[in-house]
Amino acid sequence: MPDDVPPTRLTAHTLGPGAPALRPSSGRRAWMDATPQGFANRCLPLTIANAHGWEVVGEAGFEAWWNGGSAPGDITIRTETPGRPSPASHFGAGVLTFHIDLLFRTDPGISLWVSGPPNAAKDGIAPLTGIVETDWSPATFTMNWRFTRPRHPVRFAPGEPICFLFPIPRDLIARVQPEIRPIADAPALAEAHQAWSASRSAFNAGLKEPGSEARAQGWQRGYHRGQIEDAAAEDHLTRIRPKPFKPA
Repeated sequence: MPDDVPPTRLTAHTLGPGAPALRPSSGRRAWMDATPQGFANRCLPLTIANAHGWEVVGEAGFEAWWNGGSAPGDITIRTETPGRPSPASHFGAGVLTFHIDLLFRTDPGISLWVSGPPNAAKDGIAPLTGIVETDWSPATFTMNWRFTRPRHPVRFAPGEPICFLFPIPRDLIARVQPEIRPIADAPALAEAHQAWSASRSAFNAGLKEPGSEARAQGWQRGYHRGQIEDAAAEDHLTRIRPKPFKPA
């Protein structure tokens, strides 16, 4: 970051004892590590997204299931290890709710994207996503997960992230000017794409040939290294490390 660019602030105000823990999200996922030779960890877009924010950590261990009804009482929660934020059935409609006892504050014009941890699917339940205007609101928010099918037990373990968040400029979408153009309108880009496509096809074909250079290489590293032929991309990220929350 240039010295003349001020840092973007993200403050979590505790509301009393027992505030939930916050931690930088990791780029690793157990299912990615378990892929053959850990190949999923070679996907830079996945690992960057995984680490692109902070997690609210759940202390509670519990099992919950939904009978398919629309009332709050149609969700049953069996606590195994008590802790905060504790789960609740507040809204009905198969929605499991965590009350986040933190009041977040961001710089003017900055909102928080709030959802579940990226690329960390849970069988039978899915995180709901919200964008919260945390630069002015004095209200806390809830993190909500919705069951995807009834009568399927879902378990959260102590230490598991129950919420994932990161700041975004609120006016970004309004400033975007989307358009569709034929790639022929950008000759240099078209040439680069054709070269990449040919290289990719040749590499994939080589993977099927015993003793080939492609098999020895294992995977193409151009994107991971931020390389376009002999040029290097500016501001390319191969790793992202959000700073931990620290006491003021």
